[in-house]
Amino acid sequence: MLYAKDSIPHSKGSVYCTTEGSMSEPVIQTEDRQSDNGLWRPSEPLGSQVQPSFTEAQQRRKIAELESKLVVLKSGHVVKESIEDLVNENDRRYDDDSDEDATIDQDHLQIGYCILTRTLPWFLKNSSDIDHDDYMRMLKALRQGADGARGNDTAKLKTLISDWVNRKLKPNPPIDSDDKNYHRFTSDACRRLLCPAELDWNSPAVKAGIRDRSEGYIVTDLSFPAFVYDKYTANADNLEEGLFKGKILLQGYKAIFTSPSSAKDVEGDGDGADVIANNRRAKKSSCGIKVKKHVAQIIKMNKVTPRSIAYVACQVRFALSSVTSWRSIDGDFDYIQFWWSIVDFFEKPPGREVQCRVNKLLEWWTRKVFGRSRREDLSNMVKANMSVNALARQRAQLDDAAFDSN
Repeated sequence: MLYAKDSIPHSKGSVYCTTEGSMSEPVIQTEDRQSDNGLWRPSEPLGSQVQPSFTEAQQRRKIAELESKLVVLKSGHVVKESIEDLVNENDRRYDDDSDEDATIDQDHLQIGYCILTRTLPWFLKNSSDIDHDDYMRMLKALRQGADGARGNDTAKLKTLISDWVNRKLKPNPPIDSDDKNYHRFTSDACRRLLCPAELDWNSPAVKAGIRDRSEGYIVTDLSFPAFVYDKYTANADNLEEGLFKGKILLQGYKAIFTSPSSAKDVEGDGDGADVIANNRRAKKSSCGIKVKKHVAQIIKMNKVTPRSIAYVACQVRFALSSVTSWRSIDGDFDYIQFWWSIVDFFEKPPGREVQCRVNKLLEWWTRKVFGRSRREDLSNMVKANMSVNALARQRAQLDDAAFDSN
């Protein structure tokens, strides 16, 4: 998993790799396996098998890793998870030739590595062909890209989300995008959206409990905030219903990946113009002026992915909070654990029925963000049975039959 400055994993350009920003990874199938404590947990996804690595490059990395650890031990610095962690986990599995005893965290790292190499197909070859100094410079460039992209998204959503909340919930006084001190649990509108989904914000007892941080009312990453739910309300008897269908979450996603203007249209069910096809045709305007590409085009993303949803959820949560500069821990709320909770919801379903629901949810997201066009997904067999091709085939058959009869 890739963190920028102790941040959430980002998914833009070169760094949507952990975010499966990844981008266009398939839904990951899993099988159950039993852990040491006797509880069943999903095994590693089928797409997370160890990737081949070149031996000489591995050895260079191991030497550099040992040298780095020595420096860290001398300086007392704490090692943070990064791209290096993804690479090291893949190397470990390659050396051990087994991943049966992998921990959940190690599974997470390996999935991240597979997404990294799928998103940046040049990464494996480059990291094997260049010397260690160039390799470290490459990783530094990726980290800087992550920092810059995340910062741009944060600044973009800061103003947009304030505007969306003011328009939809009409708080009095309105939220000031330039003063975050009045966000979070100071503004009633932000409080409603950040309230744990299992609690009813309309209850005075809930408001008092959250304000006083009483037991049972502490806001942590163990609760999904209301803004991730459809109509910002959860069904206590079926917490999966409406999950990750919150309007402001969808707006945040479209603002980051397909432009702020596209975020205005989220009410329909993908009936609008196809974003991908339109932007492909609009590489140049009628007068020949180049049209600026959006993020999804730049990273060749045509489907919504689990980790990109998790990334946007963290960005939206931060925008609603009163914290003015990024940090992974906000009071009792841990953004990194929140990110993984969302990723695991999609990537580690407990069975086939749940996997089907996850697939349908991701299809809903893709339709909402990119439109209904699925022309490129059609198989040759499906195309062959469509009327245009079927008619051509029938006419040819009739002509052949007439020729044979003569």
